[in-house]
Amino acid sequence: MQLIENPAGNYAFLRGIAPYSAGVTAQPGYEIVRAVLAPSVPWREGFTRIEEHLNGLGRPRSALCSVELRSPAPFTFAGFAAFNGEYQTRLAEWGLLRDGVNPIARTNVAPAINPPAQAALYAFSYTVPTTHNRPTFIVAGAGDLRDQADLSPAAIVRPDEISTGAMQEKAATVLTVMEERLFGLGHAWADVSDVGVYTAQPLHPFLESTLAPSLHEALNSGIHWHYCRPPIAGLEFEMDLRGVRVNEQV
Repeated sequence: MQLIENPAGNYAFLRGIAPYSAGVTAQPGYEIVRAVLAPSVPWREGFTRIEEHLNGLGRPRSALCSVELRSPAPFTFAGFAAFNGEYQTRLAEWGLLRDGVNPIARTNVAPAINPPAQAALYAFSYTVPTTHNRPTFIVAGAGDLRDQADLSPAAIVRPDEISTGAMQEKAATVLTVMEERLFGLGHAWADVSDVGVYTAQPLHPFLESTLAPSLHEALNSGIHWHYCRPPIAGLEFEMDLRGVRVNEQV
């Protein structure tokens, strides 16, 4: 995977696809801080909140490195593409693309209970100067697709199946993506502070057999299970990873 420096934002990123990068890692002398909105707000308003927060810290727009969204319900593939087009336009308007490539990592899921009325900003992450030497990074969300660049029904792992065997295979596929991205950012499982799992299917049947053994030292930080569905209808399992020192509410 290609790790690209983004000096304007003080981080490097793994090239992903047009709507999002595969992950970000802070450059030396900087760290990534995660901010959770309480409550979430419509995503366009959320970008105003992001700018206000960054301005208050004396940080530029380019310090934004990751976005977490919540959707009312899983999109169709066509609906997801349409939403991504609007979202990418906002990033371009902010001047965040680097030579036309999107550096911003993203997780976008649909809560199974009490979803927002419209796509909402749940959290965002940004870089700040630091004297700490702990590595900080974010691995972008990935769902149960055999090819993360192929946003089509043909790429779904065992489509229309939610048996234990199917969920094990879906989880194993996503775990492979997580590890590839984690290592691509130059980090290890021991550096992970937060494991995010997003599914509306029972987790326990494949937790001990598939999920836990693959997390290695990251399991010491526990698993944060969000009762959410991935952003596209037909997907059943999504994950992301973070290695951050500071979580805040804004």
